[in-house]
Amino acid sequence: MKIKIAAEMLSANDAIASENRKLFKENGVFVINLMSSPGAGKTTLLEKTISRLKDRIKIAVIEGDVATAADAERIEKTGAQAVQINTGSMCHLDGGMVRNALSEFDLESLDLLIVENVGNLVCPAEFDVGEDCKVMLLSTAEGDDKPLKYPLMFHESSALVINKIDLIPYTNFSLEKAIRDSLSINPRLSVFPLSCQTGEGLDSWCGWLEGRLGGR
Repeated sequence: MKIKIAAEMLSANDAIASENRKLFKENGVFVINLMSSPGAGKTTLLEKTISRLKDRIKIAVIEGDVATAADAERIEKTGAQAVQINTGSMCHLDGGMVRNALSEFDLESLDLLIVENVGNLVCPAEFDVGEDCKVMLLSTAEGDDKPLKYPLMFHESSALVINKIDLIPYTNFSLEKAIRDSLSINPRLSVFPLSCQTGEGLDSWCGWLEGRLGGR
């Protein structure tokens, strides 16, 4: 019975996500579902990305958190529009939550909508929200064992951002192992090691984003 309920839930979500995707396509908006564990640096990555691209790309953000509007407030300081979704006890965003937030945006004026999902290494990968692609963010502080321990996140993503590479000298994180294990799960991954603090690697990540928008 639990399996049937879960299957029905995912099926209903997929139907709403399909409607979202159609709406995004009609308005020419490219959508990214950004996923990671709590504290990996999603919001900081978005702040740095928006600051670098906002003169060329119109970007907006949907912020998913269990509670507070702190991350949306940070994004708004960059000049980008942000809408906060608080999920309460739910550990992910779903298609319906995203659809309800879309009325806050003028989609025709946007180039890129980034959905910053709730910090979690399991559930966000299972729920389609209508995105064009998923991006996984892994921080070096979390350890290089995460790809093999949480393979679905890496398998479902188009890109892997490895953040906080400036901390590698102070950890036992192996960049080579993390990349090797990630590619063993998903050989199609584009991988971007970077540091939001020093700026190293951010140009490559932003270039990939612009390339994806250009290929819409």
